[in-house]
Parts: sequence; C-alpha cells; structure tokens
Amino acid sequence: MEADFWVNKWQTGEIAFHEGNPNRFLAGYFDTLALPAPARVFVPLCGKTRDIAWLLARRYRVAGVELVGTAVDQLFAELGIQPTISNHGALTRYSAKDIDIYVGDIFNLNAELLGAVDAVYDRAALVALPKDTRTRYTGHLSMITNKAPQLLISYEYDQARMDGPPFSVSSTEIAQHYGGAYEIKLLTSADVPGGLKGRCPSTESVWLLRGR
Repeated sequence: MEADFWVNKWQTGEIAFHEGNPNRFLAGYFDTLALPAPARVFVPLCGKTRDIAWLLARRYRVAGVELVGTAVDQLFAELGIQPTISNHGALTRYSAKDIDIYVGDIFNLNAELLGAVDAVYDRAALVALPKDTRTRYTGHLSMITNKAPQLLISYEYDQARMDGPPFSVSSTEIAQHYGGAYEIKLLTSADVPGGLKGRCPSTESVWLLRGR
C-alpha cells in the first residue's frame, strides 16, 4: 500500500483494523516465546495497538515501527507517557522508559538503529502488506532482528470475496517466506467471530517461528 493510503486512514479515523483491547491470542500464546522480563519485543507496523500496553504492564521492553506519526502520538497519549523525540535520518524515534517507537518506513529501519531484540510480535504487519511487498518485508524483518523468534498472527480467507488489508496469507505462503530460516509451528487456528470486517468468513492463526 502507498504511504498516503495509511496516512488517510488515520487522518479520517478509518481504523477498524485497530483493536481497542489486547489481541485475544496474545495472552494465551505469548508465553510460548519463553521470554523472561525484561526481554525486548519488536512490534512492526504497530499503530497504537493496546498490545504494547499489555507488554509494558508485564515488564517487557518494547520497540516498534509505524509509518504514521498520528498513530504514534495517539499511542503515547493513551499510555500517558511523554516521549523524547529525536531524528535519525528518514526516521523519527519516540523514546521513554522501556519503549522506543520509530516513525517512518520500516524499510528505512536497520539493525543498528533498532538495537537488539529478543522476539518479534507480528499481529498486523505481514497481513497489512500486499503480496508483492510481503517477500521484501519478511526478508528485511529477519535481517534487522537477527532472526529473533516470532509470534505471528495471520488471516486466511477467500481473497475474491473481500479486498485487503488485512490480506489473506496462507500457510503455504508463510512457509515460502520463512521456512528457509525458521522452524514454523502452528499454535492454534480459529474462525474469526462474525467474520472478517463482519462480512467475510475467515480463519485466524497463530504461529511460532524460531530461527534455525
């Protein structure tokens, strides 16, 4: 998707993709990563997800990247945190105790600027990207995180019935992107209550990825 697509969504408040509560699978499956607090968790394309508050409340440190500055402003306002803001080339970093969020294109984020992370939590990044971008994204993510283990959430549905995002990403495609570098384990799969966007039957799956 072009940057203007996401900027417009946030400016007009069309953010149905934003979950007002922590993701239903986060609490149930995050422990499969076996991370001791205060491990550092990277949340790509994070928006203002409430999952960040959930992680911080459990003494994890959080790093994230988000294209739209409005989303990050709202994230810190809802957390009740005043960040320190600094410029890093094409990216802007919002930092506070235990949290660093980079505003800008994830493809401008490198391993040095991101710093070490212990795990990746991808709830809304892979499924937000069109197919021709997903290969580039998965390779870049693996590189900047040094193949840190991932908790990945995906959707699978009949793409002919509804336009993304979120896009349908099959188990076969996940294996194509990650199978060469990670051991992939399906933790659970369940129907989306009421269908995706309330109209399209869909399955939501949770995957555990560990680098080979």
